[in-house]
Amino acid sequence: MRKKFFWMIAVVSALLIGFSSAAVAKDLVVGVDTAFVPFEFKGKDGNYTGFDIDLWKAIADRIGVQYKLQPMDFNGLIPALVTENIDVALAAIFIKSEREEKIDFSHPYFRAGLKILVPIDSKDINGPEDLAGKTIAVKTGTATVAFAETLNAKELRKFPNIDQAYLEVVTGGADAAIHDTPNVLYYASTAGKGRVKVVGPDVKAAYYGIAFPQGSPLREKVNIALLKLIEDGEYDKIYEKWFGTVPE
Repeated sequence: MRKKFFWMIAVVSALLIGFSSAAVAKDLVVGVDTAFVPFEFKGKDGNYTGFDIDLWKAIADRIGVQYKLQPMDFNGLIPALVTENIDVALAAIFIKSEREEKIDFSHPYFRAGLKILVPIDSKDINGPEDLAGKTIAVKTGTATVAFAETLNAKELRKFPNIDQAYLEVVTGGADAAIHDTPNVLYYASTAGKGRVKVVGPDVKAAYYGIAFPQGSPLREKVNIALLKLIEDGEYDKIYEKWFGTVPE
């Protein structure tokens, strides 16, 4: 009888441990690169913030999941998905065919590319075709340089930091700056507000997606939640909060 009693206790204990483990497993691990303003970064209060952080919170609320953010180097995100050490990755990850050979993506959630930044009172630059004969500021070592070299500019001024290129526009040293769409929009709505503006369409447009391990059952739920956020306008509110405008 004593053996049977202790055996029953052991079984119950194992079940309780199993239930506890299952409860913990419900907390998704979401990999983020927290050094990419304005998508993911650490705010002044020490908490992670940004467009991706807000978007994921809204999605998680819709599908009813708990999660924890896992800061990682960008280059480690895809390997972590492949080995299933994380459940989700958000880090402004471009949807590319070679990546989809290893991982799955959600529907596109952000259209990115290159944007043109000009002084607030500029009237004669409305797109890339208007940059011929102008002075353009760019960041050294980026794909933007090769694109700017095709525009027949009067002068191409290269800076090691994109903020220096933006400042060149603000102070009148350059007629325009070209850089990644999200960063240009963020600068125009924060430090450059009232001094610069963004003009023209995205150049060399591509799309970001939320990433999952291949075959993840979470993908369909996230896709449905993402579409609902777009349909009911909550996505636009999050976008406008971080970029000062609604998406095209």
